[in-house]
Amino acid sequence: MSTSDFTHILTRTVDKLSEPKSLEGLFHQHRDGNPLPSGKTLEEIIELSRAILFPGYFGKSSVNISTIRYHIGVNIERMYTLLSDQIMAGLCFSCTASHEAGIPQACRCKAETMAARLIEKLPEIRRILATDVEAAYNGDPAAESYGEIISCYPVIKALVNYRIAHELLVLGVPLIPRIISEMAHSETGIDIHPGAQIGHHFTIDHGTGVVIGATCIIGNNVKLYQGVTLGAKSFPLDAQGNPIKGIARHPILEDNVVVYSNATILGRITIGRGSIVGANIWVTEDMEPESRKYKRQ
Repeated sequence: MSTSDFTHILTRTVDKLSEPKSLEGLFHQHRDGNPLPSGKTLEEIIELSRAILFPGYFGKSSVNISTIRYHIGVNIERMYTLLSDQIMAGLCFSCTASHEAGIPQACRCKAETMAARLIEKLPEIRRILATDVEAAYNGDPAAESYGEIISCYPVIKALVNYRIAHELLVLGVPLIPRIISEMAHSETGIDIHPGAQIGHHFTIDHGTGVVIGATCIIGNNVKLYQGVTLGAKSFPLDAQGNPIKGIARHPILEDNVVVYSNATILGRITIGRGSIVGANIWVTEDMEPESRKYKRQ
């Protein structure tokens, strides 16, 4: 292949990739002061969150009781600055999609308020995560300490991301909650949509392959094993044949439910309090409280 042939191929390919029609829905046009949220910065925010919520286990290992206030203060300040910028980027992205103008200035105050509200929630997030650590420890005879759970178990990393992403979603932050949840998915193999509602003392044993859908409601003291899917059975369509958004379509798991590995629970059904779903089971109908299901429906 001659140099001119090679140049022609490259030029033709660039032209095709730059055609407006081929970019429809796939191109975010940058405007000054209106960047996309940064995955790298969000990773730093999650690392800071983990260091704040579990000091000594994440972040600087040299922290002690006499310096903990200083370390948390530094991390909180850094987190607030980064989070404000990222939330503003998320708000600007959302507004740009609506073709609004003059967004960055209008979003700054709102972004800072949302960041402050999230940080204000951190003590409550830590309280709930402490119950998740307890549930993981009590549910695994191989675990020797809470420290082992926090340091080694993927469920805790996934739940830090989920509980922060969920609060951001409740605050109305666009895009960023989903990015944070997908970061945990990539890191742990656990896919929890930030829209799901999950109670205290929640744990996932092993974890890889677990999927929890956006409209799931999970009660307290619930335990899942690897490979569990809490998904949608079907997608109602509108007149144009497109899925209707915002419909409650995922399962409800009441308190004290256990779901064993590779079980699939689909649709807006209720798994009653204290029920057990066996491994490799396909469930598409309600289960009464304290019931057991070990055979495929």
